[in-house]
Amino acid sequence: MTTGKVWFVGAGPGAADLLTLRAARVIAAADVVVWAASLVHADVLTHARADAEVVDSSRLPVEGLLPLYRRAAADGLTVARVHSGDPALWGAVQEQLDLCRALGLDTEIVPGVSSFSAVAALAGRELTVPEVAQSVILTRLEGGKTPMPPGERVREFARHGTTMALFLSAARSGQARAELLAGGYPPDTPVVVAYRATWPDELVVRCTLDELETTVKEHRLWKHTLFLVGPALAATGTRSHLYHPGHFHTYRRAEPAARTDLRRARAAAGNAPAPSATTPPGTGDTAEGGHPA
Repeated sequence: MTTGKVWFVGAGPGAADLLTLRAARVIAAADVVVWAASLVHADVLTHARADAEVVDSSRLPVEGLLPLYRRAAADGLTVARVHSGDPALWGAVQEQLDLCRALGLDTEIVPGVSSFSAVAALAGRELTVPEVAQSVILTRLEGGKTPMPPGERVREFARHGTTMALFLSAARSGQARAELLAGGYPPDTPVVVAYRATWPDELVVRCTLDELETTVKEHRLWKHTLFLVGPALAATGTRSHLYHPGHFHTYRRAEPAARTDLRRARAAAGNAPAPSATTPPGTGDTAEGGHPA
């Protein structure tokens, strides 16, 4: 029996060359490409086969795709369901996965570049600056079309004072400003406002939190807009211990004098002492990339 397959493909924030190599290969091999013209740039379709069936899902509910998925199951078709950004974030993917599995379709997800990382790149900023912010909160403003679970309020997240990426909130910029201020961000907290990041008509504007509502309304933004908020957006870089000559890991030995300086600096800052020079390399926590932090 032939089994069809649906690939859920992250198209990235807009620019077609921000598709992953895997995403481009999947789209090129698909019998059917489903995309939302309202959210995905048309250039991604240049990867599709000339004889592929192309379906615009922007006017369809999930139920509108049901006949297509049934046909894919019956005829053994490969479908590339192209989502903006990364399917893991606000992609309505779970309900489609459940539907496909109920029809006996194989499924697989291809991750994509999220708009929050694309905006950070456009702004030329790192979102996790040592000693300034080591966490990134991805959320949206409550009160939209989809109810927020209890306890997930912007003002509560804002109490952490770290970097926040606020999606789907431009239409209520006044409420966003008020919630962020109520949570404890100072009025002069830096904000990056990005509209259609990486599209030909992108707009990236910097302002303070106190100026957020005015900035959004001045540019008449109400959709396709992301806010990055937090002190890391203006902080100067501080020295990373991971790349300090006094730090060692599996692939590098510490310089003894620099090791002593690093231990003194950590002690003066009130942090736990760095591992001693006799600690076996490779022990302790590991940072992204597999190196000990």
